[in-house]
Amino acid sequence: MIDTLKRRFGLLGRNISYSFSKGYFTEKFSNEVFTGNSYENFDISEINHFTGLVKNNPDLKGLNVTIPYKQQVIPFLDKLSKKAALIGAVNTIKFTKSGKLKGYNTDYYGFKKSLKPLLEPHHKKALILGTGGASKGVAFALDELDILYTFVSREAKDNIIDYDLINATTFDNYQIIINCTPVGTSPNIEACPDLPYEYFTNKHIAYDLIYNPEETQFLKNAKERGAVIKNGYDMLIFQAEKAWKIWNK
Repeated sequence: MIDTLKRRFGLLGRNISYSFSKGYFTEKFSNEVFTGNSYENFDISEINHFTGLVKNNPDLKGLNVTIPYKQQVIPFLDKLSKKAALIGAVNTIKFTKSGKLKGYNTDYYGFKKSLKPLLEPHHKKALILGTGGASKGVAFALDELDILYTFVSREAKDNIIDYDLINATTFDNYQIIINCTPVGTSPNIEACPDLPYEYFTNKHIAYDLIYNPEETQFLKNAKERGAVIKNGYDMLIFQAEKAWKIWNK
């Protein structure tokens, strides 16, 4: 069935010229099946501009949301899906037929689906590097997979440890290390989270939500020690297709 409806979609974020979503959906819409659809970036300097964006683009049908607005956008929405409310972060917005804005989270779905094939019985606990919006979807997915986790940040707080506490014992206890920070993103590809990489082994999974570069310094360092590595590309594919289903249901 050919989709000839004239519908606009886009990505909400800041400094998003590198955007995965625009390239992905533009290519998807270049298929003759989706001739009526278009996708564009909405790069705003602060979340308060979101109201004007919506008002000035009444024909929008859906948005993806990226850093730094996955949490900040929530007060501007009319309602949330049950899972987005539990996660506390939104990466997909549907413009409903009644003109309401409903927030969803498909990050958790994409992460869960991409991690699951790598899991073995000894993968019991995970360290989540970073505490931003993306980390919340990751944590929700780990809950669904019955994997215990601890957040890591530059400052220790409740249920959050700082990088200085990570040592050989930590790596013995945590077999999955997930980078949810932007450290190592192009163009700063030589940067990596401050970890004692010598403690990675072939029993560990190193997962980086970053997809550009394909192999971050974090992943390279872990790979050198025999760890199974995975970047965020498949996660992005899965979450994008989930968003597409939400916009069309």
